[in-house]
Parts: sequence; structure tokens; C-alpha cells
Amino acid sequence: MPRPLPPSLHRERTRHGQVVYYVRRKHGPRIRIRAEFGTPAFFEEYRAALAAEPTSGAGKGPQAGSIEWAIKRYMASSAWAGLSPATRRARENIFHQITEAAGDKMLSQVTQRTIIGGREKRAKTPHAANNYLKAMRGLFGWAAGDGGLVKVNPALGVKLLKGANDAEGFHTWTEEEVGRFEEAWPLGTRERLALDILLYTGLRRGDAAKLGRQHVRDGVITIRTEKTGEVVSLPVLEPLARSIAATKTGDLTFLITERGAPFAKESFGNWFKKACVKAKVPGSAHGLRKAGATRAAENGASERELMALFGWNTGKMAVHYTKAASQKRLAQEAAQLLLPKRTRNKTARTPRPGAGASAKNR
Repeated sequence: MPRPLPPSLHRERTRHGQVVYYVRRKHGPRIRIRAEFGTPAFFEEYRAALAAEPTSGAGKGPQAGSIEWAIKRYMASSAWAGLSPATRRARENIFHQITEAAGDKMLSQVTQRTIIGGREKRAKTPHAANNYLKAMRGLFGWAAGDGGLVKVNPALGVKLLKGANDAEGFHTWTEEEVGRFEEAWPLGTRERLALDILLYTGLRRGDAAKLGRQHVRDGVITIRTEKTGEVVSLPVLEPLARSIAATKTGDLTFLITERGAPFAKESFGNWFKKACVKAKVPGSAHGLRKAGATRAAENGASERELMALFGWNTGKMAVHYTKAASQKRLAQEAAQLLLPKRTRNKTARTPRPGAGASAKNR
């Protein structure tokens, strides 16, 4: 039997089969909850929707010039509206924590030392620390610019922390690790389908979790990415087509839980991480996206091709991968120049397989 919903929260299925939630008190207005059900962002929106209900009293707002006051103005700005829904949800949680801890403090009291202190407080989880710093960069970038609330952005010059996996963030899967995962999870398993979707589409975990047959037409996947809002179109490659055909899938999404329901983004990431542990590989869902970008770049993909494939709206990440691929190729070619000229051509020849064994037998 399903658990009862919190007060004033209602569940409804649209004519398109999508489940939506909204807050409504008695016969008052309906306030739609956009975040994913069950997540902290969902309940933050739920509480905000309850607070937005009209009341008989004229509630006192935050003091002008305070951090909470500035955050509310920022979240009503075009700069905030221009962020992706996923980014807004993540930063709403961060701003809620900041408001709870120091919302009544004056914005003018926040210095670079304050920002660094907030980052260091979260240093044990570098990803969370960096998300905090990015949120503060956004807030004070607006406050020092269009907002006109401060003269100097205190987040300027504060550096991001290096990730726990490697110097560039999430661990990039190697080809050997991909093969090891495939051995542990053969064709037909949900885990293998998850790997194939992530590797052969380059989608982020949230988009991979919601990918379904409705996104495929005439062998082409077309989906609007959650983070950037870019529409990507790519063919269903043969390995992915075989994996989809061999696996039990859902009606709305290819990837489903043991109960046959679609995955939430967070639960999908946790589930896939457990599959990686069982396969004895150090990877994650995002690491496969990086592996796909590395593979494409090393196979000769251009910057524009990478941008189209991975839904990047700037060339920054594409340049990173094409530059790394070029450096690797040039280094391999230039390595021959380290040899004496008289032996360079001889060592450049690749011995035929088994040559050493044949020579030994003879």
C-alpha cells in the first residue's frame, strides 16, 4: 500500500502518462512541484509552495541587505532563470543551507575569507565544496554586476578543489575496465544496458535514466539534455541496439528498477556504482561519458563533432579532449625521434605475432 502524501500535496497523472505533483490547500491555487519526487529539492519546493500560500497576516520578509534578501532577489533575476533546471535545483539546496545558517547576516560582511571558509568546511567532499563555490560565484557575480548590491565579488580568485578520483575530477574509464565490466555483466542484464547507453550515447546519468523508446525514431535518438537544454541527435549504434533488444526494458524508459519503475537520477547513479564495485572497476556513470569523449577524440572527432555529440554549448570541453588526443598521437609519433637515425626504421617495424616463440623454437 503506497505511503500517504504530506499535507496539501497531490499526485496526478497527465494525459501523456507523466506523473506530476502539486500543492493545493482546499480550493486555493495549484502550485506545481518541478523537482524529482523524493529528493531534497522536491521537499524544498514543497515547503516553498506551502509558504507561498496567501495568509491573513502580512509576514515580515528578510531584512534589506541581508544574505537571504540577496538570494531571493538573485533567484528572481534573469541570470537565475538562464540556468538549467538541474543547476537551479542543486543551488536551491545550497542557498537553503546558507540561509538557515547565516541568512540574517549582511551581504557586505561576506569576504573572500568567508567564501574560502565555506569551501574548506566542505573539503572532505570536494564535489560538494565545488558546487558550493560555483553557487557563490553565481550569486556574487550577479550581485556585483546586474544586481548592483556589492562593489567587489568576494568569490573571485577562490579556486575549486581537485576531485577525489583524479586531478581532472571523475575517473575516466579505460578500455580494460570497460571489458572487465562487460565480462561481469553480460548482454541482457540491466547493468550491461546501462553501460551501453552511457558509453554509446555520451549522455549524462540523468538523461540516460530517462531515455526511452519515445526518444528514438528511425534509428535516431533525439533528446533535450537536462543540464544545458541542448537537443542532441545521434544514431542508435549497433552495440546499443543489440543491448536494448536483449534486455527487459520499461514502457517509458529503457532502464528500470527491479520493480519495473523508471530510475530517479540519484538512485540510478548509486545503483550503477554498486554494479561497478561488483565488477571490480573504479568507474562511475560520469566516468563513462568521459571515456566516450576520449575514445571519440582519439578516433579523430573534431571539436564541433564532440560538441554536437555531447551537448556542450561551448567548445571548452571539446578542446580539452581534442587537445589531449592530439598530444597523445604526437607523442607516439615523436617518440621515434629519440632513437638513433640508423636504427629508427628497424625498430619502427612491428614484429609479426609469435615471432619470438618461433625464433626460440628454431
